[in-house]
Amino acid sequence: MLRLSGIHTYYGDSHILQGVDLHIPPATAVGLLGRNGMGKTTLIRSLLGYVPVTRGQVQWRGRDVTGYPPEKMTRLGIGYVPEGRGIFPNLSVRENLVMSARPGVDGRNEWSLERVLETFPRLKERLGHGGQQLSGGEQQMASIGRALMTNPDLLILDEATEGLAPLVVQEIWRVIGAIRGTGISTLIVDRNYRAVLNHTDVAVVMEKGKIVVAGASADLAASEEVLAGYLGV
Repeated sequence: MLRLSGIHTYYGDSHILQGVDLHIPPATAVGLLGRNGMGKTTLIRSLLGYVPVTRGQVQWRGRDVTGYPPEKMTRLGIGYVPEGRGIFPNLSVRENLVMSARPGVDGRNEWSLERVLETFPRLKERLGHGGQQLSGGEQQMASIGRALMTNPDLLILDEATEGLAPLVVQEIWRVIGAIRGTGISTLIVDRNYRAVLNHTDVAVVMEKGKIVVAGASADLAASEEVLAGYLGV
């Protein structure tokens, strides 16, 4: 579905991504692991077009989409839950959700407002509240719900549980597991590497702008010594 080949990205003179290759097949959950500052968010922002790719190629379903702007990438069928949530504080919960609603590229409309509210009952109780009135956990639920209402083929979650209370974190992982069961591909970044490995099929580890380890998530979960060296756990 999505293939990155030899991706190089710079911030000014800083060479951040150094020849990254990544493949996300259909109906597959992929974990993206690494310590802070290793290039994970830059990789996401590069494939989505927020940061220009200096060298390399981004392919979507075999088509070269390198250099596409973010709005065009999302129209291909990619949903994005950014680090920091990105909820509009002056819009109600309902408005934050329905602003992105549209059928998928194949006409699917499985993720309606009603289904999102069934998935996140807490949001149903706060439909008229402004975004600024929500707790951090509720904002994250709204951010995930908003992305799902684009009916994506691939959902990217960047630090979806960061800074949340343990019970809310548990709820977010429950929903991520449910999304995985629907056949939507996912790319998941999270500091809780054990949870990532439990909710993905394959995973890769980044260090200094390169992918240094890749494999089945179950195999990586059994290789604590390998992960400890790269993740500092």
